[in-house]
Amino acid sequence: MPQGPTGLLAWLSVGLFLMGLVGWRLDRRAGRTLIAIAWLSFGAFWAILTPHFLFVERSAIEGVGSLIAVPASVYAGYLFWRGRESIIVLTRAIAVMGLIYLPATTIAPVFDGLIELTTRQVAVGIGVMGYTPTVVSGASGLLNTFVFTTDGQQLETFIVLACTGLGSLAIFAGLITAVRAPVERKLIALALSLPLIYVLNLVRNVWIAVAFGDQWLQYGVPTMTQLFGIPAGDEALVSFYVADKIIAQSASVVALVVITVLVVRRLPEAAQVLEEALFVLTRREIPLEELFADLGSASSTTAEDRGQAGSGPGDD
Repeated sequence: MPQGPTGLLAWLSVGLFLMGLVGWRLDRRAGRTLIAIAWLSFGAFWAILTPHFLFVERSAIEGVGSLIAVPASVYAGYLFWRGRESIIVLTRAIAVMGLIYLPATTIAPVFDGLIELTTRQVAVGIGVMGYTPTVVSGASGLLNTFVFTTDGQQLETFIVLACTGLGSLAIFAGLITAVRAPVERKLIALALSLPLIYVLNLVRNVWIAVAFGDQWLQYGVPTMTQLFGIPAGDEALVSFYVADKIIAQSASVVALVVITVLVVRRLPEAAQVLEEALFVLTRREIPLEELFADLGSASSTTAEDRGQAGSGPGDD
């Protein structure tokens, strides 16, 4: 949960994005300045978060991603300032993401409710797997901790805001609502993506809890303890780090890419946000909308060919 300088920068960035978007409608010059500053602030936000992801969370995927976001944000602001107005769609997406995610980090009833709701739903999933850990209140006072007893030792895993899937939900809500498209198709894209993300996130939490609680992944323990900096006596954490930081996070990336493809197939305009993000990262124009359209045509052609191949004499 963003706190201290990180929280202030997060709110400052979103506030500047929103003021910039309003200013863009009223006075292009003022809006351009505010949005460029917002992107610089957003880069500073990721710069502060990078050490946390790399050295506290020990997450290579999140750490590298936040590290890339620092120069990417600065470059996006520079491009917009220099006249690449198409970045406005990426700006709208970031603003919507922030409006969805940040209130949950600062409004206690929302924060507490999301975590405890996720805990209850994950507990049901763990029960379906045949496990019955004790569910207790954690250090925060929230009912968010699972206690497994395995080989005589108690192993605790707990649900935090990052476990609720809110970040991914906010990303796709921003991606879909930022573009100019008929409301009906936007609603279809939201209905396709958000429930799927939510369910997959619950599966991820169940996987991590059970894999750690039942010590499924205690392999290469000496190597893993060195890789993740696990202190002596806490070797049981190997299963947690492998389940979460390696397997679950890698699978999440793949799942989000697949969901993105599904969304763009239903809402081709969403490709505009991705195209702008890719231009910022690669400095190349990559026509994703055409690419997805070609993939769709190829899939349809393949299906037709299979249907024709399956028919023959006597098939009426």
